[in-house]
Amino acid sequence: IIASGRDEIKTIYIEDNVWVGHGAIVLHGVTLHSGCVVAAGAVVTKDVMADTIVAGNPAKIIRNRKFERV
Repeated sequence: IIASGRDEIKTIYIEDNVWVGHGAIVLHGVTLHSGCVVAAGAVVTKDVMADTIVAGNPAKIIRNRKFERV
């Protein structure tokens, strides 16, 4: 039952400073890169690049986070 319907099990990677909203679903094999934000209820099917905000089903880029690092 653990691997039902999957030929291989992939790992989800979550880097530093990632925010994941309540009820968001991240599918196996996805990487959430540093500084990204996943909105509440989003379904993430592909990798999310660094400093990007995604939302929706499937998750799409809403905008990029631009801030000045000191």
